Amino acid sequence: MAQHLCHAIDCNIRVPANRLMCAPHWFMVPRILRTEVWRTYRPGQERDKSPSRAYLDAAREAINVVAMAEGKPLLSDTSEIVKTLEALIAKEKDR
Repeated sequence: MAQHLCHAIDCNIRVPANRLMCAPHWFMVPRILRTEVWRTYRPGQERDKSPSRAYLDAAREAINVVAMAEGKPLLSDTSEIVKTLEALIAKEKDR
């Protein structure tokens, strides 16, 4: 099964490709927001790299909740998520 790194800022835990975060970070996100992330998730978006704007917005909010709790910088918009993803992909290629 394909994997990637947890999308919480500076987390290096590997998770299944269809998951946004590792379990410890995911459960820091309020249930209503976790529900919104799953509601806007489309199966296969992790393969075709075409998530909806609604998913990217929900993912950004979830990442920001964790970032605030951990004192990390917030993502300002979905372009920040794209930059983060690109950096993670580059890091994976270097391994």
